[in-house]
Amino acid sequence: MTWDTITLDVDADGVATLTVDRPDQLNALTVDTLEAIGEALDEAEADGARALVLAGAGDEAFVAGADISYMVELSTPEAQAYAELGHRVADAIESFPAPTVAAIDGYAFGGGCELALACDLRVAAESAVLGQTEIDLGIIPGWGGTQRLSRLVGDETAKRLVFLGERIDAAEAAEVGFVGEVVADDAFDDRIDELAGELAAKPAFATRAAKEALNAVHDGTQKGGLALERRAWAGLFGTHDQREGMRAFLEKREPEFE
Repeated sequence: MTWDTITLDVDADGVATLTVDRPDQLNALTVDTLEAIGEALDEAEADGARALVLAGAGDEAFVAGADISYMVELSTPEAQAYAELGHRVADAIESFPAPTVAAIDGYAFGGGCELALACDLRVAAESAVLGQTEIDLGIIPGWGGTQRLSRLVGDETAKRLVFLGERIDAAEAAEVGFVGEVVADDAFDDRIDELAGELAAKPAFATRAAKEALNAVHDGTQKGGLALERRAWAGLFGTHDQREGMRAFLEKREPEFE
């Protein structure tokens, strides 16, 4: 299959590279893009991918977030449907039968961070900047961030990142455990290729079993937490702060929250 907003390449060694290809929009995630990612994950699995790299096109962003121009006027039921779509994609990344690597080169905010959190491994270029920045739009992370981030970095750090909407550089992200590795910008592509190749060379059935077992550690409580997050996220749509935060972003001004 071919798509307008993403590309998928599976090489001879079984390394699949799924690239969000909207560089002029900092690879922001539209509904069509999310649906395309889901389809590409299915295709990569059908092609027997032994490792998968999730990347963003261009030099500025991994994925700068969700499409705010789409979200600004959503009703609560529409926001619930959007949350469900984002969760399906993040869940599909998390449950992909081979190891997944988020290649974070540039900005990774909001929904972009949440897709990275759904990956097994996260590698950041030195110039990368990350953040769960939703609070400044009058909402909260809605695609798994409240659950996966806490499990990765601990409650205190997760709450600081979510409450304050802080943007942190790659070095700090590594320090708190948000990413596992930071690589010089000029060596980044080579390191991603090297790591993906190493993963693809491992025994596929054992790697899949290891991933399933590791993911099962959190299954008991995560599903309930994710359901709560979806309801909480969608319930913020229609509030003054959500409308004001997103309009202010689109109008390039400071928001006036209640």
